[in-house]
Amino acid sequence: MSFTIRCHATFEAAHHLRDYVGGPEPVHGHSWKIEVALETDGLGPYDLSVDFVPTERLVRELASRLHNRDVNTVPPFDVKNPTAENVALWVAGEIRASGALRDGARLAEVTVWEGPRNSVTYRP
Repeated sequence: MSFTIRCHATFEAAHHLRDYVGGPEPVHGHSWKIEVALETDGLGPYDLSVDFVPTERLVRELASRLHNRDVNTVPPFDVKNPTAENVALWVAGEIRASGALRDGARLAEVTVWEGPRNSVTYRP
């Protein structure tokens, strides 16, 4: 038996790719969405696989670091192209570093949307 829980948060932010098809692209904005999926093989305390409350709090906190910002000015994106792929990798790294993965929980995937139609999913 396995369970997957998903929490998401949204933010508004600008960005541009520094090197895109021969040069930098213009600064532009998106309505972004981050979704984090955590998996477990069973239930833990209170018959929960993963508690939504701290997980959602963490995902919202990560989104708040980028909200109303030019993502290119936020480390590590001040030196790394702020692609949706790199944002997904950053979110995954921050989830791992946060200590949120306990009681057998593992990061299943991180999906990042640049607007309502385009997304990328990273599966570690």
